[in-house]
Amino acid sequence: MKRHAWLWAPAAAAFLAAVLGIGVDATYGAQAGVDEPQYLLSALSLAEDGDLDISDELAAQRWRDFHADDLPVQTEPFPDGSEISPHDPLLPVLLAVPMGLWGWMGAKAALGLTAAACAALLSWTAVRRFGVSPRVAAVGSAVAFASPPLGVYSQQVYPEMPAALATLAAVALLTTSRLRSPHVVGVVAAVVALPWLGSKYVPVAMALAGLLLVRLLRTKGWRAVCGVAGALAVAGAGYLAVHRLVWGGWTVYASGDHFQQTGEFSVVGADPSYVGRSLRTVGLFVDQHYGLVPWQPAWLLLVPTVVALVVRRPAGWATLLAPLAAAWVTAVWVALTMHGFWSPGRQVVVVLPLAAVGILWLADRVLPRLRAWAAGLGLLGVAAQAALLVQGWQGTVTWVVHFREAYAPAYRLLGPLLPDYTGDGFWVLHLVWTAVLLAVALATVAALRRRPLRRDTRSGGEGDQRVLSH
Repeated sequence: MKRHAWLWAPAAAAFLAAVLGIGVDATYGAQAGVDEPQYLLSALSLAEDGDLDISDELAAQRWRDFHADDLPVQTEPFPDGSEISPHDPLLPVLLAVPMGLWGWMGAKAALGLTAAACAALLSWTAVRRFGVSPRVAAVGSAVAFASPPLGVYSQQVYPEMPAALATLAAVALLTTSRLRSPHVVGVVAAVVALPWLGSKYVPVAMALAGLLLVRLLRTKGWRAVCGVAGALAVAGAGYLAVHRLVWGGWTVYASGDHFQQTGEFSVVGADPSYVGRSLRTVGLFVDQHYGLVPWQPAWLLLVPTVVALVVRRPAGWATLLAPLAAAWVTAVWVALTMHGFWSPGRQVVVVLPLAAVGILWLADRVLPRLRAWAAGLGLLGVAAQAALLVQGWQGTVTWVVHFREAYAPAYRLLGPLLPDYTGDGFWVLHLVWTAVLLAVALATVAALRRRPLRRDTRSGGEGDQRVLSH
């Protein structure tokens, strides 16, 4: 490819998908809906008042610029009359300047730039760290960000995209061949940032912190480990102290109207059934409406990717899998639900760029016969994004809830074959798809055994130097 085209091409695709998505309503009559107004009002308050108190913005109905109806109550006023939104503050901090200068469209465009940076970094990480060819990396990254859910959350005002960028950046730094002080500082910054974007990212941050400490122990010794661990402990204590001081609890949910009777930790459920939630292990893939597969079938390749990473163990394999597993565990057993007032796939967006890096490695370096399958499935995801955009501009679908009316090819074709976990008759299809995913995993093991390892002779990444014979 032309010089640096493998970086700017996926970045351009991601930004274009984001900008085009701004024209689609979040819900009917609202360019920003559900939790988005809370983030936007907090960003506006920071820009105009220098604080997170949105009581004056609520009183002045500043949301009318992007939300026609009255907002649902989310905040519980403090005794002094101030109201602090029950959402972590780093996203409003990042959006304060564009929101103050250009309003809600500026905030969404800023998130589009974040998506562009994430797409370029995805391509770079695949090439430099895992030896994927630049052409495959560029096309794969562009397809991922021109498809749901990454193409959707490239402009939705949620912390998903900044969190995905922070996570991917930490992995890119951790997989360097020589871990230097700037790399360590960058990983620590990403780990510290993730909880400030959302408390749900704490498990991913802990996984990245653990990877960093293990790497330091192996390369620099206990002194470096103790120094970094101490810095992270101080950052964690500061996080808790600020939340206690500003929100009146250990999390931002302490200021939420919904949690006043049940307590801030009821955000994970008042009486959760962890056995029942285990169904999400498969459901996050194949739920009829909220799963990844009906909207971008190429995510099915994540199953053989995980198997190949575990079996072949290329350099950096654990760095990809540890945060991916942490996010998946959170989405399965910690999240209140996998169905909600949001677009599909939200729970795992934070690690989908890592999954995409692994899939590109699998298709380009391990089982190249999968390239055609990956390309065909990926195009179905692009078609889904196109359908959502066109119908969204026409006003027949929205990003939240009403996406179900989209005429996306894979979604329409696969829908009757996928379990709907919101009803009672999902068990047969759940068991069928569980068997399908297990069969794919076993078939991957068999395919890997037929392909002996050899050392790669191509120039490329600092990471994976053990590949399979093509």
